[in-house]
Amino acid sequence: MPASTPLVSAVEFPPIAEAMSWVVPGERNRELLNLCQAVPSYPPAEALQREIGRLASEPTTGGYTHIFGLQEVRAAYARKMAQAYQAAFTADQIAITAGCNQAFAAAVMSVAQHGDSIILPAPHYFNHAMWLQMLGIQNIAIQAVNDSGYPRVEDAVLALKPNTKAIVLCTPNNPSGAIYPASVIKAFYEFAKAHKIALILDETYVDFRPGSEPPHALFQLPDWEETLIHLYSFSKIYAIAGYRLGAVTAGPALLHDMAKILDCMTICPPHISQLAVGYAIAELDAWKTEKRKMMAHRLETLRSAFRSPALRYELVSSGAYFAYVKHPFGNELSRPVAKRLAQEHDLLCLPGSMFGEGQDQYLRLAFANLGADKMAAVIERLIESQR
Repeated sequence: MPASTPLVSAVEFPPIAEAMSWVVPGERNRELLNLCQAVPSYPPAEALQREIGRLASEPTTGGYTHIFGLQEVRAAYARKMAQAYQAAFTADQIAITAGCNQAFAAAVMSVAQHGDSIILPAPHYFNHAMWLQMLGIQNIAIQAVNDSGYPRVEDAVLALKPNTKAIVLCTPNNPSGAIYPASVIKAFYEFAKAHKIALILDETYVDFRPGSEPPHALFQLPDWEETLIHLYSFSKIYAIAGYRLGAVTAGPALLHDMAKILDCMTICPPHISQLAVGYAIAELDAWKTEKRKMMAHRLETLRSAFRSPALRYELVSSGAYFAYVKHPFGNELSRPVAKRLAQEHDLLCLPGSMFGEGQDQYLRLAFANLGADKMAAVIERLIESQR
């Protein structure tokens, strides 16, 4: 039997799959509260479901599209970006991808290679770190759980190496939920620009920020294409995670090389998913607003529930889909704490150790999976675990 390469063998098993293995079916007398994976708890809009059904019967949807996706979908997304960021975009600056994970993979492969390094603030999205490790790219961690709640440019300056090719920011953050202020994002952009490295900005959860103002003004800068690589996902806001559609916004020169990577990975993004997203962008603004309000209500309900005086778990940060929580068990590692919560208290979440170094005091709760009416039960299970 062929052996895996050492780089792949050294990567930890996918965290969601590991956590799900802790749950033994049929061995509980109450509902499992699943706060493990960040997926919408509701289906796509009924109108979108009907449209996908119609598209499935169209014979052309089984064919390839351009490597970067359908021109009309790229143009529709460019208009969406222009409205959200109050800046001008063209379809030529956009590549539609098979999910945001592929967008990240292609972005990294475009700017770094084996032996290079990338600065990845911790806690980080575990798939980001896994991909760097498989490529033999060093992950340089700087801490984002600190007094400010955000990564600090001064830490990035100290971490910079001659072989550093990029820094990654994820905001709203997975796993912490922290929403970085525009000033923090701009400071990291200036840092990246000054040191001639890329800023890979993952805004998968940007639709769930409070307010309607642009999250930053980077796209209004005349030379943003020389530094910024922007990543996005359609999965969460339209509840189509399984249809796998994301996007990269970058300069044409970078996208030219990225086309080689994307062509080898998937040839093109899923045709039917592109058409579905094109419909969603045009038709589902009201539905999207309703879901944003619902998620904001869930977040506020969770924050309120965490004010219970009996609770010794500390809510460190929260936003969008996630809450990052410090457990009350001293130096006990987060993995056994999370496993105990799943097996003894019917509360499934992820340990901080899955999100990088220095995170063993924490747990990630993907609260968006549950309705607001379940948040009190989450707190009850946490209090129960303290006894």
